[in-house]
Amino acid sequence: MENELKRELKTPGAILMGLGSIVGTGIFVSIAIATQIAGSGIIIAVIIAAVLAALNGLSSAQLAAAHPVSRGTYEYGNRFLNSYFGFAAGWMFLIAKSASAATAVLGCIGYLFYALDVNADQVLIIGAGLLLLFLMTLLVSGGIKRSNQANILIVSATLLGLALLVIVSFFVKGFPVQPIIDSVNDTSITSILYGSALMFVAYTGYGRIATLGEEVSQPRTTIPKAIILAMLIIVILYLSVSLTAIQVMGAEAFGQTVEGKAAPLMLVAQALSVPIIGSVVTIAAITAMLGVLLNLLLGLSRVILSMARRKDLPSKLGKINTRNQSPAIAVWVTGGIIGLLVLSGDVVFTWSFSAFTVLIYYAITNLSALRMPSELRLYPSWIPALGLFGCLFLAFWIEPTFWIGGLVLLGAGLIWHSIALRLKAAHKN
Repeated sequence: MENELKRELKTPGAILMGLGSIVGTGIFVSIAIATQIAGSGIIIAVIIAAVLAALNGLSSAQLAAAHPVSRGTYEYGNRFLNSYFGFAAGWMFLIAKSASAATAVLGCIGYLFYALDVNADQVLIIGAGLLLLFLMTLLVSGGIKRSNQANILIVSATLLGLALLVIVSFFVKGFPVQPIIDSVNDTSITSILYGSALMFVAYTGYGRIATLGEEVSQPRTTIPKAIILAMLIIVILYLSVSLTAIQVMGAEAFGQTVEGKAAPLMLVAQALSVPIIGSVVTIAAITAMLGVLLNLLLGLSRVILSMARRKDLPSKLGKINTRNQSPAIAVWVTGGIIGLLVLSGDVVFTWSFSAFTVLIYYAITNLSALRMPSELRLYPSWIPALGLFGCLFLAFWIEPTFWIGGLVLLGAGLIWHSIALRLKAAHKN
């Protein structure tokens, strides 16, 4: 149909879209941010976040398989709960992932300037970030087929670079026994849970597979398979890289690498003193964060598309370009929102702010899965129940500044939704 998206993605492409969203800012920047909080307990934090992400991934998979339309929990909340939950999910997703996308932009520029030894001030960093954002928005506005081809190249380069870093570290430093011992001895539960909340955000790129439900072929089988396989790959990768970083630099020194130009794994590579590895990691980091940005532009624009279709946002945002089957207007609006957050110039702020809002978003995901009719379920109800508890539990271990701000924005969004519903009702009458 004229105003519907085309089903282009098969299982390998869907897995790579998920990996392209996960293997990026999370592994090249946020591991260092979380290590700054949790110290050597980051290893445990990575595992806790992975378990919660796996539960949420299964909830997302069965929801997307049962209701394969563009933009996941916004639609699931409307279908299985009510319009307030649906709107809250869409609102939280826009806030959380726009902040994550801004982190990807700033992180990418940080690695690029570090590699080129550019001593840039804040104005230059922000300006370069906005230029990069414009170019990636232009690419994504061309449609899913072109985006998928670019994503395959990006993810391949990233995985090769990370694999080389881990392998070289193994031969230079040996198996990372000490970081594992230190993580067990770390008794600061508060810092580990805070670190888990920050790391959870790094896993949630798998949701991009569900986001693209309207563009995936055979969604009932493709989406669950792609999410599960993407999660297995990413857990192994995150554990390997975090152990490598702590083995090479120590937890305290690695946590401090996020300051300044925000190029943590570049400093890990330099500490190995092995020729070429620094350049390889830099290329992998840049391609990874380009991949995250590409996938977030895709996912966020599909949320805006769905919200516009339901009149929660202006209806013009729901139009699809008939030439390339892309929601081009929604893509450009997405780029504009991310651009506003890039103006902060602070990766720690943008990432931490996204943590609370994304946990609330996935709490609604799990609640929607709990309310699914039994004939539509693929997995037992205890999976979304645990996922719901885990999301709400971790959300309030984040620094109060961020969760208070998140609740204020959530309240403002719900007030707007209530007003919009009354205006719609008055218009019908």
